[in-house]
Amino acid sequence: MTNKTRYSRQITLPEIGEQGQLKLLNARVLVIGAGGLGCPVLQNLAAAGVGSLGIVDGDVVDETNLHRQLLYTLKDCGNSKAETAKKTILELNPEINVNVFRDFFTTENAFRIVQDYQIIIDCTDTIAVRYLINDVAVFKKIPVVYASIYKFQGQVSVFNYKNGPSYRCLFPEQESLKVVPNCVESGVLGVLPNTLGAFQATEVLKIILEIGEVLSGKLLVYDALHFQTQIIEFARNPKAIEKGFINGSQLLNSKKTIKNLSPEAFLEKCNQAGIIVIDVRELEETPEFKRENSIQIPLKELEEYSKKLDKNKEIVLFCQTGQRSEAAMNYLQNSGFIGVFHLAKGIESLKNKLQ
Repeated sequence: MTNKTRYSRQITLPEIGEQGQLKLLNARVLVIGAGGLGCPVLQNLAAAGVGSLGIVDGDVVDETNLHRQLLYTLKDCGNSKAETAKKTILELNPEINVNVFRDFFTTENAFRIVQDYQIIIDCTDTIAVRYLINDVAVFKKIPVVYASIYKFQGQVSVFNYKNGPSYRCLFPEQESLKVVPNCVESGVLGVLPNTLGAFQATEVLKIILEIGEVLSGKLLVYDALHFQTQIIEFARNPKAIEKGFINGSQLLNSKKTIKNLSPEAFLEKCNQAGIIVIDVRELEETPEFKRENSIQIPLKELEEYSKKLDKNKEIVLFCQTGQRSEAAMNYLQNSGFIGVFHLAKGIESLKNKLQ
C-alpha cells in the first residue's frame, strides 16, 4: 500500500483495516455509464481507493448534464464523458488505474469489455442495456450493483451475488417499448442520482470488503420528496436465471452481421434504395436529419407503427446518442424483423458529416 495517510480514517475502522484496504486496492470494478449515477459512483470508489476502475460511455458532455453530473464543468461540454471522467478522478486519486471504453455497451462489445472485471455497476438509463448487462453477468457469474432514477425517486439492488437473484428475477422482460422514460423525457431532481450513486458505491465496497449485509434479493426504494425508504424482498427465479444464461451463451457464440453502424456506414445505408430510415427521437429534438426515405416515429410510438412495416425490409434506426435506437432495434429483431440496423453513437456522431 503506497499511501496509508490518504486512507487512514478508513483503515481505522476495525471492519476494514489494512487488509481491507488492500482488498480495495486489488479490486477491479466496471462502471457502465458515466452520467448521473456513474459520476458519484466513480468519485466515491476512486476516493475509497478501489485500485482499478473501468468506465464505459459513448456519450459526450452536454450542458443539460451539469446540474447533476458533478464530474463535469461547462468547459467539458462536447468532450467524451469517459475521458473527462477519467481525468477528473485521477486528479482526485492518481494512485488508481482507470481504463476507458469510449463506446456504449452493446451486444458486440459486451464480453470484451467485462472480461477483466469482478463487479459491474449498472449506471445506465436504458432498459435494453440493463437486460444485456444482466445476461452477460449471469453467464460470467459477475455480481451487478444496480440503480435507476425517476423524477424524485430511485431504487437500488444487487444482482447475481453469490448465486442470488438476477435483474430478470425482479423485472421479467416485457417485449414492449412502453417503458419508464429517461430523465430527458421526465426530468430528474439533480441531487437524486448523487444520492443513489452513493448507495451503489456503498454496496460495491461492502461486496469487496465482505462486510455488512448486501442488498441481494432486496430492492431499496427511495423517495426523496417525502424522505421515505422501503425495502422490497424478491426471490431467485430459476427460469429467469436460465433465460439470462442462455441469452449470454448465445450472445458469446453468435456470429451475427454487424448491426451497429458507424457514421459512414449509416450514411451509405441511407442512400440505398429500398431502405427505411426511422428517427426515433421526439419531434422537437435537433439537429434535423431528412432524407426522402426517412420518417420520424418517436420510440414510444414505434411499437404500434411497426405493425405497418414489412418485416423483410431493411430498416435503419437512429436517435440522439444511440441508446433509444438500440432499444428499438432489439424490439424489432425480437418481433421478427430480418434486417434492422442502428446508428451506434446517434446523430451526434454525424456533426462533422452533415451537409
